[in-house]
Parts: sequence; structure tokens; C-alpha cells
Amino acid sequence: MITLRLMWGLLVLCVVAASPRRYARQAELDNYDNNNVDLDKNVDGTDVYDYYDGFDEPQIEIGTLSPDEDIDPSHHASLEEEEEEEREDKELPIKPQLIPSGFGESGTLMGPSAQGGMATCMLCTCLVGSVYCDDLKLDRVPPLSKDTTHFYARYNKIAKISKSDFINLNKLKRIDLTSNGISRIDDDAFFGLPALEELILRENSIRQLPALAPSMTLIDASHNQLGSTGIQREAFKDMSGLLYLYLTDNNIDHIPVPLPDSLRSLHLQNNNIQMMHEDTFCNPHDLNYIRNALEDVRLDGNPINLSRTPQAYICLPRIPVGALI
Repeated sequence: MITLRLMWGLLVLCVVAASPRRYARQAELDNYDNNNVDLDKNVDGTDVYDYYDGFDEPQIEIGTLSPDEDIDPSHHASLEEEEEEEREDKELPIKPQLIPSGFGESGTLMGPSAQGGMATCMLCTCLVGSVYCDDLKLDRVPPLSKDTTHFYARYNKIAKISKSDFINLNKLKRIDLTSNGISRIDDDAFFGLPALEELILRENSIRQLPALAPSMTLIDASHNQLGSTGIQREAFKDMSGLLYLYLTDNNIDHIPVPLPDSLRSLHLQNNNIQMMHEDTFCNPHDLNYIRNALEDVRLDGNPINLSRTPQAYICLPRIPVGALI
């Protein structure tokens, strides 16, 4: 009997030894509702940091891992920044550089030699074949690249146009010199430009319109001082592609005939035109002749009575604008 009790006791001890240990955290959870024990404290008051024995488990310290000695993080970041800058440079368009008005002396080009128009693009705005030099207080035409197709120099102080200003510019199509102080133009200043189509000389002091190439499609010399002798005889006869001719406010006393059949718009308002002939626009020997292109003729502001010469515009699709009484 004693032997049986000893064996039973040993069995109980073995079962107790084999049962899992109860950790402080588990004891806290079991007694939380009854004892209101702080979950972050052991029963003895010490802090609880983990829930493991530590056996067979690697100890991992949470924190920043030290970088590889062969890799410089600052260098890596700089490489990323350089790549980002390269991408931005490729994505962003190149903007033309403009030196503001008033920088340097009036009419003085900045930079190195102006050969090829390089210095002009430091002063003006160059975009593809167009050069914009508006409102820069220029007193002369700046040197232009041979690839220039459009030139704008409005609202400056240019007083004279010389032959050398546009020499060898075989691609130049448009010149706009609106509102300068131009009073003199060399007669062959524009004639040697084979591609020139549009010339705008509004609001200057020009007394003599220079010779122009047959390639012209638009001429605007309004608000000048051409008078009765400022336009050469038959100046527009050979311009077979001329579409627009604007000569408003010039004190002109006649209509500059002959005008090409291609002409669509003729503005001569506010001049001193007093009479019109029957062959000014039409052909009196061919009653079937119709001039369909010329739809816009402005003669208002002139001392002329259009009702006196009805045969002069019978071939036009529209009656000219002007006084009929």
C-alpha cells in the first residue's frame, strides 16, 4: 500500500513538472478582472518588456540598421537628385532669354560680337525663326541671323533703315517696325529680300515709300507723311500676290493705280483724294470685266463724292465706303 502511494506521488510530480510554466504576463491576465493589475507591470512592480523566455529565439533589436560600409547614403541621394534634375531638364522646354528694357545703354547690344545674330538674342527674344525686339529703346536695327523669318521691332526709336540692315536675309518674310521714329529708308533696303511678304511701317514719319519686291502680300504704311509724291509711279503693278494695301492718314491726293487683280482690301481713308477715274478699278472697254477679289475699299474721310463716278466701281462686288453726297 505504501509502495502504491509512493508511485502515485511520483506520477503527480512528473505531471506537474511537465506542465507549461505560468508567466508573469499570463498571471496578470488571469487576475486582471479581479485584481486590476497593470498590464505593463509584474506583480513585483517591475516592467514587462516581452512575452518570451528567450530560449531558441533570436534577439532582434528594433532600430536603424547600420548601412553597408561600401555604400555612402549621401552619395546615393545625390545620384537620385542628379537623375531627377536630368529628367526635369529634358521635360521642360527651353525658354528664350530676355534682357529687360532699359538694361544697358539705349540701342546697345549685349554680349560678344553680333555676328550671326547671337548678341541680338541676348537683348531680344528669339524663338525659332522669329526675333522680338519690341519696346527696347533701340535706335537702329540689330544684327539678325540669316535664319530669321519674322522680325518685330515695334515701339522703339529707330530713325533710319539702311540697306545693310537686312542684307542677305533670304528667309525673312515679315518685318514689323510699327511706331518708331523712321523718317528715312534707303530705296533698296527691302528690295533685295526674295522671301519678304509682309511689311508694316505704321505710325512713323516716312515721306518716301521704298521700292518693294513683287513677292509682297501685305503693305501697311498707314499714319505716315507720304503726301502726293511719296509713292513711286506704278509701285504696286507687278505685285501679283498683293492682298492688303493700307495707306490710311498719309495726305495722299490720288489712288495709286494700277492695282493688281489679287488685291482684296484697300484702305485710303483720311487722305486728300478728290477724284476717281473710270479705269481706277474697272476696265471701261470690257463691260463684262468683274473684279471679284476687291471687296473692301475705304475712301471715307476724303473730299470725294463717289456718286459722281459710278462707272469707276461698277465692276466691284461692293460699293466703296465714302461720301455719296
